Amino acid sequence: MSIANIQKTPRHFLPGDFTISTWEALEPYFQDLLNRPLLSGDELEKWMADCSELEAAVSEDACWRQIRMTCDTENKELEEAFTFFVMEIQPKIQPYADQLNRKLISNEYTKALDQQEYFTYLRSVKKSIDLYREENIPLQAELSVLAQQYGVISGKMAVTIDGKEYTLQQATKFLESPDRSKREAVYRSIQERRYQDKDQLNELFSQLVQKRHQVALNAGFANFRDYKFAEMGRFDYSKEDCFAFHEAVKQQVVPLVAEIYKKKQAKLQLDSLRPWDTEAEPAGIEPLRPFKTGEELLEKTIECFRALRPLFADCLLTMKKMGHLDLESRKGKAPGGYNCPLAESGAPFIFMNAAGQMHDVTTMVHEGGHAIHSFLAHPLRLSAFKEYPMEIAEVASMSMELFSMDFWHSFFTTEEELKRAKEHQLERVITIFPWIAIIDKFQHWVYENPHHSLAERAGKWVEINDEFATGVLDLSGLDEFRKYGWQRQLHLFEVPFYYIEYGIAQLGAIGMWMQFKENKETALDNYTKALSLGGTRTLPELYQAAGISFDLGPNRVKTLMDFTAAEMKKL
Repeated sequence: MSIANIQKTPRHFLPGDFTISTWEALEPYFQDLLNRPLLSGDELEKWMADCSELEAAVSEDACWRQIRMTCDTENKELEEAFTFFVMEIQPKIQPYADQLNRKLISNEYTKALDQQEYFTYLRSVKKSIDLYREENIPLQAELSVLAQQYGVISGKMAVTIDGKEYTLQQATKFLESPDRSKREAVYRSIQERRYQDKDQLNELFSQLVQKRHQVALNAGFANFRDYKFAEMGRFDYSKEDCFAFHEAVKQQVVPLVAEIYKKKQAKLQLDSLRPWDTEAEPAGIEPLRPFKTGEELLEKTIECFRALRPLFADCLLTMKKMGHLDLESRKGKAPGGYNCPLAESGAPFIFMNAAGQMHDVTTMVHEGGHAIHSFLAHPLRLSAFKEYPMEIAEVASMSMELFSMDFWHSFFTTEEELKRAKEHQLERVITIFPWIAIIDKFQHWVYENPHHSLAERAGKWVEINDEFATGVLDLSGLDEFRKYGWQRQLHLFEVPFYYIEYGIAQLGAIGMWMQFKENKETALDNYTKALSLGGTRTLPELYQAAGISFDLGPNRVKTLMDFTAAEMKKL
């Protein structure tokens, strides 16, 4: 099957036209699987295929409910459809899922399954059995609904500039203006708009923290951090590795960020560099405007991907034909961007908030990398095989940001613009590391101290930020805004502890880029080979298949940072 003609996984167990409307209609299929005798290896494999088919149908239905709701947060019907699933369907599935897991693990024929192909899957099933607690089902349902409120609150945020209303994503393009007073005014408008909802977001986060802590206690863990590490299947690194990563960023990356900021300050001829200056260009140099509309962004990305490897362009063309893209920012749309794999369709959905800026190009190729991963893993036999660790998922996306740079001619007409775009990208690769470390370190503190006060939360956030400060950026007079800077990171609300993956994967992506610089075709072959394995190998094995090492230590960080800094100098 070619990727361009990706086929929806055919159904053999569920009726082809079956849709999930009520639990009463869905439950008989779970009962069938639970009650079916498994008296041979063949019967076990057929049963696993049917389980996989049911999982895929349920997963895709849930994904579409979430996609539609994030595309239009003001539509109450869409929100209710999502809430219905997480409150009325999902909680009833969980006891069956646990019983099916136990049935699989206890079956005598399970031991005869191919140990390499099934190792990570069976390891994950055993983990789910260990973590399952009936009393957590209603709590997890409540958490799913609560987490979505972040998008509802943020989706309403807008500011008025020059008499016209803009979403906060759209407004950030004015931070590239050569007019410094305008940049400052816009920056303050954005901060003030966020500040209006600070109490609402604080209250939402407090509720999330308390319920998550209770889930962890119910499952026999001291705190939610330890529970979440187990739930996320972090078998290959520990909290101590995360702490070592934080220190490596402080030692090896923060000095590079300071150099970038000093260079920017000199370029803008400023006495002090303020937060509204970091994206600006000197007077007379227009901000990069690589596209005007979402359609143009897509067409240029397809052209770029085709030059890199035609297979990659085919993925986006297929998604375009299927209507699996929503790219432009608008009011009422949830913030952020994502690629949502669709377990039955195979072709995922890309959601983002493009506003015509350079970083939208980065987001598009990033999500495009995720999409390619979804396509490449789709032919794997079981849905569970396609559930790969986030640390490799983000290598797929972040490597694509770096691979595609040499093919950004589709976005820029002059070599000077292309050079500026590459410089912007490499600056971002370096400057994102401290932010990743800050968010991760903050999460460890929050869940180690779940009963903290709001004042302690704000104080700890500022303290951690100061630890990773360069000393170059002047933040005077912004203390009140700074206390709530964490509220702009949706991961804290929606996907707790999912953020260090970006740091781990950025290291992996730079390793892939080093390969790419040595031999483009070998690097792309390794990339597609690793992504095609889905989740059927351990994390270190997936990195190995990609030709890179899984290493968060300071020596590896130094090697990769030195390489990136050297490539920047070549520009």
